[in-house]
Amino acid sequence: MKQLNKLTSSRGFTLIEIMVVMVILGLLVAVVAPNIMGRSDQAKVTIAETQLKNLAGALDMYRLDNSHYPSTQQGLDALVSRPSGSPEPKNWNPDGYMKSVPMDPWGNEFQYVSPGRDGAYDLYSKGSDGQDGGDGDAADISVSNIGN
Repeated sequence: MKQLNKLTSSRGFTLIEIMVVMVILGLLVAVVAPNIMGRSDQAKVTIAETQLKNLAGALDMYRLDNSHYPSTQQGLDALVSRPSGSPEPKNWNPDGYMKSVPMDPWGNEFQYVSPGRDGAYDLYSKGSDGQDGGDGDAADISVSNIGN
């Protein structure tokens, strides 16, 4: 009989206990969430910088083989498949220079202009807003190869 009374007397949590747990969880989310969200934006900027360096390396390999960079019209696709048009690649690598041209972390195409404003080419991402200029993670991220 005593065991039966023990089972019926433990009914679960009281409303106050549940509310205390909810307040604690809410405070934890309020403190932790902003830190995690800010890291996500910075991680995307770092990914874009790494992708730009990889593209720049592939462009340099293209130039070593062909004595010039692809034109703006040939674009970054010249790193994946043999480009047509001028300037014609004389020693294009049949395996290509990349398997595919990546999109930036925000789902936009990388911008490529050759010849660039100050040198051989301009290569950049328009950042999170997809527009020229900007601040923070919306700022343009670029790699310029100057004077080669």
